[in-house]
Amino acid sequence: MYFCFNKVSNSEYVKQKLKYSNIKLSRRRFTLMSVMEMKMDKGKMFLTEKQYSLLLKLYENSIETTIRSVNKSQSELANELGITRQALSVHLRKLKEKNLVRTGRGFIDLTEKALNIIEEKANESFVIIKVQPQKRNQVYEQISKISCLKRAYRVTGEIDLIAVVNQSSLDEFLKEISKIDGITFTSAHVVITKLK
Repeated sequence: MYFCFNKVSNSEYVKQKLKYSNIKLSRRRFTLMSVMEMKMDKGKMFLTEKQYSLLLKLYENSIETTIRSVNKSQSELANELGITRQALSVHLRKLKEKNLVRTGRGFIDLTEKALNIIEEKANESFVIIKVQPQKRNQVYEQISKISCLKRAYRVTGEIDLIAVVNQSSLDEFLKEISKIDGITFTSAHVVITKLK
């Protein structure tokens, strides 16, 4: 069976899904159709519901390097998805053919193409933040609680903090920090190209 999801409603669901990994994939978020069509740069992408569920599961169980690598065995993933190890292998092979995952002995990596499908843009954004000196501890504590924050660095010099967020979460992060008392200046910068 194939599924097509409504990108608008599914977008918010994916964000919540990634925040709360214990939530099971809900079929209510999918609209039944003859096929799942994913518009890509060139042509269309067709995925079954199980393949999309698998992409989400792989994302949840991966660690970030320059790519997303899964830190669970294929047997564990198969059990969590409620399928056999052999069925998982078939789905992984099909995802690999579509250039959505890279697999090998003991590893599964999600490609940038897969991250775009689940609306996790690969580009990072850096937010430069200045803080009132007397409110630094309060501001640092509040910023560290923002769910879309990937990393934050206290730095020396004219600024106090560099926050790193995904490009897809930049608007949400800027809205959240605009509510924090004690921030005097912000400047956001989206990575265009990694030079080294």
